Amino acid sequence: MPQSAVPQSLWNDREASQLTGLSLLAYRSRLLASDRSVINIYGGNTSSKVTEVDHLGRETRVLWVKGSGSDMADCSCESFAGLKLDEVLPLMKREDMSDEEMVEYLGRCVFEPGRPRQSIETLLHAFLPYDEVDHTHPDSIIALACTARGRDAADEVFGDRAAWVDYIRPGFRLSRLIADAVASNPRAECVVMGKHGLVCWGDTAKESYERTIRIISEAEDAIRESEKKVWAADFAQPSMAAIEFLPELRGAVSKQRKQIVLVDQSDRVLSMVNSPRAKDLSQIGAACPDHLVHVKPFPLYWDPTAGQIGDAVEEYRRRYEEYFAAHAEASDVMFDPAPRVVLIPGFGLAAVGKDAQLADVSRQLYHRAVEVIEGAEALGGFESLSHRECFAIEYWPLELYKLKQRPPDKELAGHIALVTGGASGIGRATALRLAEQGAHVCVADINFDRAQDAAGEIQKKWGLMRSVAAQCDVTSESDVARTVETCVLTWGGLDVTVCSAGIASSAPVEETTEAEWQRNFDVLAKGYFLFAKESFKVWRRQGTGGSLVFVTSKNAVAAGKNASAYSAAKAAEQHLARCLAEEGGALGVRVNCVMPDAVLSGSSIWDGEWRRQRAEAYGIRPEDLEEFYRNRTTLKRNVLPEDIAEAVLFFASDRSAKTTGAALTVDAGVPAAYLR
Repeated sequence: MPQSAVPQSLWNDREASQLTGLSLLAYRSRLLASDRSVINIYGGNTSSKVTEVDHLGRETRVLWVKGSGSDMADCSCESFAGLKLDEVLPLMKREDMSDEEMVEYLGRCVFEPGRPRQSIETLLHAFLPYDEVDHTHPDSIIALACTARGRDAADEVFGDRAAWVDYIRPGFRLSRLIADAVASNPRAECVVMGKHGLVCWGDTAKESYERTIRIISEAEDAIRESEKKVWAADFAQPSMAAIEFLPELRGAVSKQRKQIVLVDQSDRVLSMVNSPRAKDLSQIGAACPDHLVHVKPFPLYWDPTAGQIGDAVEEYRRRYEEYFAAHAEASDVMFDPAPRVVLIPGFGLAAVGKDAQLADVSRQLYHRAVEVIEGAEALGGFESLSHRECFAIEYWPLELYKLKQRPPDKELAGHIALVTGGASGIGRATALRLAEQGAHVCVADINFDRAQDAAGEIQKKWGLMRSVAAQCDVTSESDVARTVETCVLTWGGLDVTVCSAGIASSAPVEETTEAEWQRNFDVLAKGYFLFAKESFKVWRRQGTGGSLVFVTSKNAVAAGKNASAYSAAKAAEQHLARCLAEEGGALGVRVNCVMPDAVLSGSSIWDGEWRRQRAEAYGIRPEDLEEFYRNRTTLKRNVLPEDIAEAVLFFASDRSAKTTGAALTVDAGVPAAYLR
């Protein structure tokens, strides 16, 4: 029996009374989508028919309908397309119309230019003679509509208050069928669309919304009354260690492009994947047409006791390729055949996407499938679309249009990066620059508050799932292992490790203590070694190569005055990188160094005592240090953290795909700070 709560009305008369027109439509839409058991992410559409005044001052009847590709959960007045209703309604006299003709025709009926493209299901709203219409994909209704006896089940629940329409792909014909079904049944309060969803209406926004919630609740009650449970009531908690197989999974699904893998081990998912019937039921097909673009016709079900995850992904690819070959036209181009959802008994669910946000869409939609499948089983047995029907939706030009509206991928799209010392200076600038180019970034630093601040800046600019903070002492083997594991557990693996954690000491050799010497080598040599070691472990399992970037220093080749410990440790870093470049070649791992000098801006190591010591070494005042470094460079300017970040990006990206074992100086022309 499904665990989702029966939907409740959230309508607030006080709030609604202050809204009119489009603002009221947006309010109603957000209320519906606030419950994902009512509205799938990016799914459903709502409409309102109102009288507007056009650019010539004429009163015009306008259909406002949710635009294509937007999510109702965060829609605003700008999310709706407007069409001149009097120009749309003559289409009801037609017997048929192709998708291409429909799109072209509706494009000529636009009331207000510059708005989103109208929904695929616009005519569904236009042809119904009601001011307010809601089209939703509720779990309970789709469960009813995805049974072999769907029409009879709907009749048992609603009687003649529901009109039934068999499944056909959205478009002109479906809109006509719905309009005809409603016209022939004056008692109808809703339309149940076979294997698809629900349509409700009303004379007011509140009436339409509350009818939708009431109809859904009635279907939910019918499922609950059946008391038929499909998923496991009692289940063991996850027994597999993600770190052991997630990199291999990510590598297997990233053959065509980098992918992000999100883990879901919620109780509801575990009850499904650990159920004896999970394998058979999950392979029947998609639970809703809306799921297909993000979930595909079927998930991968992998039993860890039956073989390796890489082999299972390859078998899935072959199966998907057969599905494509069986239904494709000559002009169709196959999507990446890797799975979007992986079900793993004893572990949970892994959702795949080209970024974390899209992986989360797949995850959310499969939660809906879990509810629909069990509900359908309770009402008579789950029955999906045929593979031919699935293909027609998955490769439907009107659906592909939505995908084409997305902005082009950035340079590091789908990449996972880890930056040590990422809370300030070079590390922070690097984390921000990699994120700007599409990477998902773990900001690691011993100062956790500042690491959270840097991660928060990334999240604010590029999304909540694009960055995570990790507190890490780079000299601690357990801290380093935990930080790398954070990347794996958060996004599935690792592509780029940037070691920029720093420390500095300045004193003549006879005044340098053993503790200072050891501290420099612990942070700058041992710390870099530990991250290299843990990163290599992931890259070996992942099998897709990697990029390791050490931020060393000009001191690695041209020692600074009174900085023996620092310079020697930086030289150790530089030589370690050469060793690792040799070792990583067979794995496709590139190891390179960036060698900055005099990066004072924003760097915490230049605060306080280190600044005083460097100034003292050169016989100047601490406040004159920036000017001193500027004058000693041939280009007469200081190096900024952003300059170093740009060099790191070069080594992290495919721009340097054929370069390893290199070192790039970023020093504005410091004498002698060049490689020999």
